[in-house]
Amino acid sequence: MPAIQLTPAIRKEKRGEAHHLDPVVMIGAEGLTPAILKETDAALKAHGLIKVRVFSDDRVNREAMLTQLATELNAAPVQHIGKLLVLWRPIPEKVEVEREDRKPGPRTVKLVTFSKNGSGRPTVKKVQVFGNERLTAGGMVKRSKARPTSVKKRAQSQD
Repeated sequence: MPAIQLTPAIRKEKRGEAHHLDPVVMIGAEGLTPAILKETDAALKAHGLIKVRVFSDDRVNREAMLTQLATELNAAPVQHIGKLLVLWRPIPEKVEVEREDRKPGPRTVKLVTFSKNGSGRPTVKKVQVFGNERLTAGGMVKRSKARPTSVKKRAQSQD
């Protein structure tokens, strides 16, 4: 997979965004191992823009690591300054799976009670209403009951 190519303006923007970041991946004496590649890939999936610290004094070796990381992980090399490498890759969109058996969760409802005299401030109270409850016109929370069915309808449904 080829590395993502960035325009100079986007590269400058990414450098500014990465300025305050701390390195999330450290490359030691072993160099680029499969474990390092896996961790860098996971960090790019989670954050998108990451810094990598390389504990090596060889500048050419660090440049080679930056290009290798960018090509193998399909990321854009943003910056190489000192022993820090900055990589960027767009974060993949998360797919949310909707369950059919899921019931609605609790919801927060605001109850506004106006004062008796016209000049007073209304009071606002937040109430949590669960799936088996309802809010009455008077602002009370009541549990909803199972509706009783008639004997005739029950007999018809069993037939």
